Amino acid sequence: MDQTPKTHPVKPWTFDDRTTSYIRRAAATGIYDIRGGGSKRRVPHFDDLLFLGASMSRYPLEGYREACGTQVTLGTRFAEKPLELDIPITIAGMSFGALSGQAKEALGRGASAAGTSTTTGDGGMTPEERGHSNKLIYQYLPSRYGMNPDDLRKADAIEIVVGQGAKPGGGGMLLGQKINDRVAEMRNLPPGIDQRSACRHPDWTGPDDLEIKILELREITGWKVPIFVKVGGARPYFDTTLSVKAGADVVVLDGMQGGTAATQDVFIEHVGQPTLACIRPAVQALQDLDMHRKVQLVISGGVRTGADVAKALALGADAVSIGSAALIAMGDNDPALEDEYRKLGTTAGAYDDWHEGNDPAGITTQDPNLAARLDPIAAGRRLSNYLKVMTLEAQTIARANGKSHVLNLEPEDLCALTIEAAAMAGVPLAGTEWIPGQKGDCL
Repeated sequence: MDQTPKTHPVKPWTFDDRTTSYIRRAAATGIYDIRGGGSKRRVPHFDDLLFLGASMSRYPLEGYREACGTQVTLGTRFAEKPLELDIPITIAGMSFGALSGQAKEALGRGASAAGTSTTTGDGGMTPEERGHSNKLIYQYLPSRYGMNPDDLRKADAIEIVVGQGAKPGGGGMLLGQKINDRVAEMRNLPPGIDQRSACRHPDWTGPDDLEIKILELREITGWKVPIFVKVGGARPYFDTTLSVKAGADVVVLDGMQGGTAATQDVFIEHVGQPTLACIRPAVQALQDLDMHRKVQLVISGGVRTGADVAKALALGADAVSIGSAALIAMGDNDPALEDEYRKLGTTAGAYDDWHEGNDPAGITTQDPNLAARLDPIAAGRRLSNYLKVMTLEAQTIARANGKSHVLNLEPEDLCALTIEAAAMAGVPLAGTEWIPGQKGDCL
């Protein structure tokens, strides 16, 4: 009888189950994989940072007795009417088309109740969205779908989208099953046909042209509203610098954890930089231009909690923007709907179904029967509750660090748990004074 000990078989790391599944799917279909959501790989993120808090050398504020402000003003550089927000958390652009009309209404209701703004996304402005959003940012994208000067003048700010975190350098997608008659009419497209947005604007090719476009938009709106420029997490120092020199009031920087309605999986997982790696170069660009806090910086891409908000602000952002988290707060991918997600070939919490238009939660769909499942009043209330909790958490952290306003948080309040996070965020590795990658670093 063979007494040789048997070793446990180990699958190769390079060709793990997900990789071999991808190869089999590509071989069987000849079509690259499209999905929604954001990156699923583990990259250094806000969880890799910790706040030091106040002890002997810092004096904390007493919660519920000493005020800690959360207000933020976006667009103070040139706009006659900057965007005044009660909280430093905004709602990112998500289009009517990617989302149902009920979902867009819920976003407006929730954001307004919390004292913040929401954003149109691609495809134009719906009356429901404008009607339920106290402060609405109009996205001006390469596709120009649904764009008209009258809607521009109705907006409280305009966001020129140059890039998105999930797909820097790539255009948008909206599959035909989500292009119903109303979406098609708004976008001047045939119903039921897949739509692909351009990856660059048709009437300008660089920062000099962007300056002309910003001036054009200011003339259309009478210099009243702020002009944002949104870039993906590609080259944050240079992209921020060029945006400021082109005349932006606000720079929105979206890291690779940012979600999307639909794009190639290879984009989501392999193009762009982690949000954490983008913040400090962008802040450095603003500081080098003597524009930090004069041109506001909004960070998006994987923001989930009040702790994430506080860490982004401590690294130098003026506000954050959320998209995927807002949809989850409203009820998307709820485990209560697990049976229905399984029928779609996925599972609650996988976020693989956004592009297909079959969302049982009624959020990422244009199916009238599914969309009717979402109560925009109840969903808006859930979103408002979530935004308020995030704000309270950020306030709690700010007080614990002795700050009377969340914008007073600073890199000195942070340390990092890993060498990678320390290098990306530009803060010391916990228990040391070492910031990897800085000048003079012998390593």
